This record gives sequence, C-alpha cells and structure tokens, in this order.
Amino acid sequence: MAKPILAVLAAGMGSRYGGLKQLDRVGQHGEALLDFSVFDALRSGFGKAVFIVRRDLEADFRELVLKRIGGSVECALAFQERDSLIPGGVAREAERLGRTKPWGTTHALLCAERELDAPFAVINADDFYGREAFAAMGAYLCSPEARDGAIVPYRLERTLSDEGTVSRGVCEIAGGYLASVEEHLSLAREGGAVYSTAPGGAKTALPPDTPVSMNFWGFPAGIFPALHRYFGEFLQAQGADPKSECYLPRAADWLIRRGLLRFRALEADAEWFGMTYKADKAAAARRVKELVAAGAYPARLWERSA
Repeated sequence: MAKPILAVLAAGMGSRYGGLKQLDRVGQHGEALLDFSVFDALRSGFGKAVFIVRRDLEADFRELVLKRIGGSVECALAFQERDSLIPGGVAREAERLGRTKPWGTTHALLCAERELDAPFAVINADDFYGREAFAAMGAYLCSPEARDGAIVPYRLERTLSDEGTVSRGVCEIAGGYLASVEEHLSLAREGGAVYSTAPGGAKTALPPDTPVSMNFWGFPAGIFPALHRYFGEFLQAQGADPKSECYLPRAADWLIRRGLLRFRALEADAEWFGMTYKADKAAAARRVKELVAAGAYPARLWERSA
C-alpha cells in the first residue's frame, strides 16, 4: 500500500498577516511552521509532501523551503493561480470584475490532483497541528480500511487569536463521524465567552469546547471527481462574486449531505497554534522554542539546515 501524502496549502495571500506567513521563520534555524508539520508527518508514516503555491512564490519557496527539507523527504510543487482550472468565460468575467486572488482551498486542492495519487491529508502551511494529530491521521490513512475521509477536530477555545477574529468550520460530530460542518467567518473571544458574528452583525455564543475544523482533512485518492463536481456547482452559484472562496469545510459538508463521502472524527488531544496576524508570530516562535527545549523536536529538524 502506498504511503499517504501530505498536501500543504501555501498559496494564501496573507492579507490579515501582512506578508507571506507560510514562509515566515519561527524556528531557531530558519524553520517555518510548515517544517514542523512535514517533520511530524514523516514520523507518522507519510511518504511525500506536496506544496501548493502561487507561481510568484516558486523561487522563494524552492530557496527557503525545498532547499532546506528536500533531502529528507520527497517533495513536489503544485501551482494555484486565479485562472487555474477555471472555464474561459468564468475567468474572463472574474478578470473584468477585478478578481485578483485564486478561488480558495478546494480550488487549491484540485490544482494538486496530479500529485495526489494515494490517500492524502491536507493542512494549512501557517498552522501548527501537533504530533498527536499527525499520528492519528497517519495511522488511519495507512490502514487498508481507510475508505472514508477523516478530520482531526480541535476545541474552539484553543484555536482563537488574541489579535482579532478568525474563521473556523464549526463541526457537529455524531457516532464518531462528522455530521455537518458550517463555516463561521468571524469568531472571537469577548468577555470570557466565544462569539460568532454574522455578516449582518448578529452574535451567537458558542461553547468553548465546540469542535472545529482547522483544515486538517484526510481524503481517499479517488475523491477528485466529486470535488470537481462541487467546484463546478460553486462556480455556477458564486463565480460572479469577485471575493467568493470555495472553502474545504463547505466542500466536506456538501460531500456528507450527498452521501458521497463520510469523514471519521479522529481523536487526538493535540495542541494547535498559528499565525493569522503578524503579532501571533512572537507567541508561535516562543512555543516552538519551548517544544524544542522539552525534547518534542530536535534543535535542527533537517540535516541540510546545518
């Protein structure tokens, strides 16, 4: 059985962060958060890493990432551009309306289809997911019974930023499976409680232990025809909106509701931290230093960083 593949979503614009957070260094020897994810994936049974980037990031990514880790793991690049896989009429209309960015995380995954020929997991480049999460996902994807999808959910209260609002997929889990997931685009802690603010301003309190998606998904290799179908429906419905994005949590919910794929909710008491805002970097770097000091990671992840 082929080893599972790790797909790393690294084409984001970093508008709230104010820069290329997927390449920002947090380790003592130049490592980015994605280095720790790839390291954890390797020791959890994964055999390859595919980085989904924009063409304008290719040179920097090869120099700052692949040159550092390429000797330790098989790597590949896939490219997501605004017009990648987009029908000509939709692409021309998007350009006329002033669309500047690609179409979201589902679109990114479709751009990497040719590199994902085995069961695979998907993560964000700018999130730290924890060794326990990769161990759970790796064990599942390496199993011959892995015909379903999978998700590693996190407790909402552990995924917030002190610097502003965040987006999360709020999950309903029943019988060990994901029953539904709903994207919430403005979540924040206020006065000891967690609130979701709707576009119209209405606020809803959510329990702090609410399970949420941090875009750590597992998929069987044959999922792409269904994802293409979903993305086609998305373009028909929202292709004329220059700011629309096709999020993976919404794709997962669509797959569930149509009976096309089930997602096992994997149990992993894993730590999460990330860099949504520039001010999050100091806390991320500090936590990485603590984990290295505690022996969770070697001081140098890769020999090539020496």
